[in-house]
Amino acid sequence: MATNKTHYNLVYLVLCCTVAAFGGLLMGYDSSIISGAIEPLSAYFQLTPAETGWAVSCIQVSSLLGCLLAPKISDRFGRKRSLCVTAIIFAVSIIGTALAHNFTAFILFRLIGGLAIGLACVISPIYLAELSPSRYRGRTTALYSICCVGGQSVVMLTNFFISKSMTSDVLVDTGWRYILSSALVPCVALLVFIAFIPESPRWSVFRGRDKEALTTLGKISNPEHAKTVFREIRESITTDTSNNGKTKFKLNKKTIPLLIIGIGLAVGNQLSGVNVIQYFGPTLMKNITTDNDTAMFLAFVLAFAQFLGVVVGMMLLDKIGRRRLLLWGALASTVCLAYSFAAFYLRFPGVFSVLGLFTFMFLFGITWGQVIWTVLGEIFPMEIRSICVGISVCSLSVANFAVSTTFPIMNSNPYLQEVFHGGFPLLLFSGFSLLMFVFTYRFVPETANVPLERIEAIALRQFYGRDIHEDVEPVNATSSVI
Repeated sequence: MATNKTHYNLVYLVLCCTVAAFGGLLMGYDSSIISGAIEPLSAYFQLTPAETGWAVSCIQVSSLLGCLLAPKISDRFGRKRSLCVTAIIFAVSIIGTALAHNFTAFILFRLIGGLAIGLACVISPIYLAELSPSRYRGRTTALYSICCVGGQSVVMLTNFFISKSMTSDVLVDTGWRYILSSALVPCVALLVFIAFIPESPRWSVFRGRDKEALTTLGKISNPEHAKTVFREIRESITTDTSNNGKTKFKLNKKTIPLLIIGIGLAVGNQLSGVNVIQYFGPTLMKNITTDNDTAMFLAFVLAFAQFLGVVVGMMLLDKIGRRRLLLWGALASTVCLAYSFAAFYLRFPGVFSVLGLFTFMFLFGITWGQVIWTVLGEIFPMEIRSICVGISVCSLSVANFAVSTTFPIMNSNPYLQEVFHGGFPLLLFSGFSLLMFVFTYRFVPETANVPLERIEAIALRQFYGRDIHEDVEPVNATSSVI
């Protein structure tokens, strides 16, 4: 008997989203695995501080290319097959870096890994947002952050145990290769399980595969609701599907505000310095301890604190809302990082020296660590979603590259070490976090529990302070076709 009540198959939905979120696991694992390998690797290749920064941050350069290619690949071949390609590229990179016998080869294969990271950053959040009902979208898209930060936590623990099991000489000679090769495990897992998930129903409609889309929607909810959602998707997609699913992207009064919001959130996420703590956790901890094992363990605890935060935040994302969590997170980051600067500068003893960093990682996990991936996946309309997410994540990679390249230089600068005792970068990150509070308050709308097809109007109203109804012409003559 037909019913008006909507029923969701949450088990099926969560399983599909978990597999897709493995793209985040690969990203977190592969990007952070360098933290445990960087010091023995630097000794093996006899790297300068600038070369050490390049070894870590080069991955962000090629991730830009991945971000730019991701919209074209995911729109043409689908989200599911694109994730499969991403896992294969990850595997090639992992094997190459683990077997590299000179610094040039290491950089080459790490650049290939950056390409895969760029693809995963764009494709996974889009798939999660497009598959999930609005009521659960915050929680299901948060799976990406859980997998990403969970991967980083596993990396830190792996680094600790491998480092603990070897002497420093063995670690320099071969140990860092074992650390890097451990990333093959999540690659194989993704390749095995991805065969069991469906294609994004919104991409299927976008490419004129209506029957396939209805089948997927019917597996997520009851048939009546599936038909309703299908009609809303059809109405929202203005692209002419007879044009093989291609759409014109133009910079105008509607797309520019959305890109400003997306780029601002992406850059702000990195200016908090969170990835410096992930990439250089052991190095940063050596400002307060000279024992390598202790530094490795503290780096794991920092990563695990963020993981716990993401798990807690997953439960709050749809209840409290995206905007409020971002505002709270920016203020918390400002205070915690300012305290951490004071702790390093004044050389607080014992646990007080790292209390601010642990609190920062936990609260960042609840807020910015996951919220931006949800917002990026949902704020853009379907016909330009992939390219706009790609542009936003490109900006994230640029910011990540800038921060992770300059940190080793600042951290090893004799003058800054003498004056600030390793705390100068934390002071900068605290100031940037305060700026992100101002940005979020002014531009970022609330998108919780809002259907994807209605979010654009809400975002434009927040940006302009009024509704935008009129047709708009492009602000320049240049446009891209995807």
